[in-house]
Amino acid sequence: MEQFHHVSAAFLELEKGYQEIIEDITKRMGAGMAKFISKEVETVDDYDEYCHYAAGLVGLGMSKLLLSSELETVTPNWEQLSNSTGLFLQKTNIIKDYFEDVNEIPKPRMFWPRETWGKYVDKLEDLKDEDKSTKAVQCLNDMITNALIHVEDCLKSMAALHDPAILQSCSIPLIVAIGTLALCYNNVQVFRGSLKLRRGLIAKVFDRTKTMDDVCGAFYDFSCMLETKVFDKKDPNAMKTLNRLETIKKVCREYGGDIHQRKSYVNDEIQSNALFKLQTVALVPLLATVVLPYLKHKK
Repeated sequence: MEQFHHVSAAFLELEKGYQEIIEDITKRMGAGMAKFISKEVETVDDYDEYCHYAAGLVGLGMSKLLLSSELETVTPNWEQLSNSTGLFLQKTNIIKDYFEDVNEIPKPRMFWPRETWGKYVDKLEDLKDEDKSTKAVQCLNDMITNALIHVEDCLKSMAALHDPAILQSCSIPLIVAIGTLALCYNNVQVFRGSLKLRRGLIAKVFDRTKTMDDVCGAFYDFSCMLETKVFDKKDPNAMKTLNRLETIKKVCREYGGDIHQRKSYVNDEIQSNALFKLQTVALVPLLATVVLPYLKHKK
């Protein structure tokens, strides 16, 4: 807030039409999010409503700004698609930030809906207990499966964009989001600390995202990566997750041309992990020959 005068100065330099859009969206966001200061996120509908205020309205505002600039044109269902795209980004953040939010001082921030976590534990904080790891991971997978509902809308929304620079700036956060969900799925470390994609992988996303084919290829890759982690058929959401991933891959093939004629994020990750393991195996004996004699000498 100490730097808000910079925000205000930039806002006042914008054309009146842009100011009106930003002012309207900001007021609606503020009023909506204020509603949840005293209201818990009880149901999945509450969850969707909160995410609408926190990010769905941002998606709507961005679309209105692009339409007002005449760089983009109106497409069918653009409001619903814009809102759903915002929900996808917000839900990803809420999922990956569990540990940070539940340990917030002076009191935890609770954004996971009780309707979901209540199926697995008695209190949201219980998900970080090591003796409840199995239930915690099942709950996590449930949350991720819910977030995947919005991916088809994200891809439809990106396919409707015409300007390459706008496509790139709008799609990169979405690719990072689907990559983050692939990282988090079935991963108990979500309840031990915040997880983030490697910077090198994010750099590849920036470097390789130029066209809609690139966007679809990235979504396809990360969907495949997530799919390889759905190996516990006892997980109550496993089949639902697999069905959603199959739908996502189908949409990627529809919008993305020849998906397989490109570099794969999945193969890159496998190769990087294999190289790391190989380097580790090679370093162990080297360290032993250098360090052990030194330690013996010190004795």
